[in-house]
Amino acid sequence: QVQLVESGGGLVQAGDSLRLSCAASGSTYAMAWFRQAPGKEREFVSAISWSGSNTNYADSVKGRFTISGDNAKNTVYLQMNSLKPEDTAIYRCAARLGGRLSYEYWGQGTQVTVSS
Repeated sequence: QVQLVESGGGLVQAGDSLRLSCAASGSTYAMAWFRQAPGKEREFVSAISWSGSNTNYADSVKGRFTISGDNAKNTVYLQMNSLKPEDTAIYRCAARLGGRLSYEYWGQGTQVTVSS
């Protein structure tokens, strides 16, 4: 069982930056960020796999968000720049273990609100 704890959300203005952090209680194969805005489906934001440090991003955040991590600390970060009101959502960290195709472990989420 892996527990995930997010931090770093908050209320900012459009154009500002925020950095989210997610600490896992154990080793993982890959970690990701998802978000869900009120009345919308959960959507993928970004992911990183520790093997090869591969990263990928949703088109909506490419060029603005950067995922990084410290495998030794089981921690992943999401640097969010040039924030837009449409980035407002609850951001949840997720993790999966090696050999698994889906993210099995989820954090509680952290609120990001971007005012115009």
